[in-house]
Amino acid sequence: MNTSPAVGDEHTRPAHQPVRAVATAHRPPPLIANDFYLLAHDDQTGQPRLFHTALSLGLAAGLLMELHYAGRISFSRGRVHVWRDGPTPADWLQHKILDRMLTEPQDTPVREWLSYLATTAGEQVAHRMTQAGLLREQTTGRRWRRRTVYVPTDINAAAWPWARLSQQLRNRRDLHEHDVLLAGLVLHTQLDTALLDGASWAARDYLGRLVGQLWPPWPELLGELGAAVGAAVLSHRTS
Repeated sequence: MNTSPAVGDEHTRPAHQPVRAVATAHRPPPLIANDFYLLAHDDQTGQPRLFHTALSLGLAAGLLMELHYAGRISFSRGRVHVWRDGPTPADWLQHKILDRMLTEPQDTPVREWLSYLATTAGEQVAHRMTQAGLLREQTTGRRWRRRTVYVPTDINAAAWPWARLSQQLRNRRDLHEHDVLLAGLVLHTQLDTALLDGASWAARDYLGRLVGQLWPPWPELLGELGAAVGAAVLSHRTS
């Protein structure tokens, strides 16, 4: 949405009313992985809100969404089809991933690409956002345990995806397709627990119905993402 929805009308939309995504024609889609990165990290400290595997898989799915919007990949029957002829992505990270995908066998399972991209997605998306001036590197910890975190350069800009999506879902507003896809990433990485903390049952139901009504090919990708995150959670609990 271009404007922040008003707060306080959470119970004005009947729970049974159909949900609707607003089209985003005539403008290029934003970088979905960037917005998910902001959603999945604290807007002040840069600390992650998700455990590492779920965060990495969510970013990997966001990057695949970007390549689909760029007209270079599609999803069908649990596999990724890479179009060898098509527009060259303007974004360097999309270009790098596409070059790698073109070297692999056609119709590789979605789960394999998610797992592969997840190994570097956090670092690569953070680097892209640092280049764009959205994040800055900050070293924390004692000398023998130093680590790098990426802190937002503008707290208000970093907080906007979280505030926007949370308010839209709590008030059951119509969402642009970009935000519906972000909602799908939130739901299937289990970030919805934090995003809708304290929200009514109707808001959580609205999130599920909104994502459930996405047209192909998005259910293919989000289903595989949810399965991968679920397997990671199960493995962590039983290890």
